[in-house]
Amino acid sequence: MTANEDQEMELEALRSIYEGDECFKEISSVSFQFRIGDLVDTKAFILDLTWPETYPETAPQISLDAFFNNRISAETKQLILLKLEEQVEVNLGTAMMYTLFEWAKENQEALMENHKPVVTAVTSSSEQMSGSSTGKKKEKKEQLTKSQKRRIISRTDNKGELPRGWNWVDVIKVGDFYLPSTRWCNYSGLSLH
Repeated sequence: MTANEDQEMELEALRSIYEGDECFKEISSVSFQFRIGDLVDTKAFILDLTWPETYPETAPQISLDAFFNNRISAETKQLILLKLEEQVEVNLGTAMMYTLFEWAKENQEALMENHKPVVTAVTSSSEQMSGSSTGKKKEKKEQLTKSQKRRIISRTDNKGELPRGWNWVDVIKVGDFYLPSTRWCNYSGLSLH
């Protein structure tokens, strides 16, 4: 069989095996992505594999450059690629995509054993220019929802001030006692009964 016939047969097999599997994505007829692990798993990663024209006689191109993998350190990526290349050498000349995917799934813990998520810090340009690294944190302004903002706006006048008496309480006389109005009592959990 020629390389193209081998590729067509393997492509058909991959489509039937991974049909409906959200971990497998066919980018083109010679390029694939396979996610190892769940989306929420911090040790998950995506393999990008591309077949050269002479695949399976030559090794597929394996990459971990997907954006999803940005949190994985360069050392861990190198280890994963090294171990996958060892598997490629063992399976060279045969259809190996399924074997590589399954091997990576089975060995995910070992591959990500020394994984420490990469954390990137983003600083504002004003902090960088002033060189303020004194550790002072800016106070965050309280974030309001749209409905909270609407409620505040509906209570205020055109100057942004609350009208006089907005928080007054009606007082009613019951017998010899003066009590706040029923409206206020209901809100506070008191009852007049």
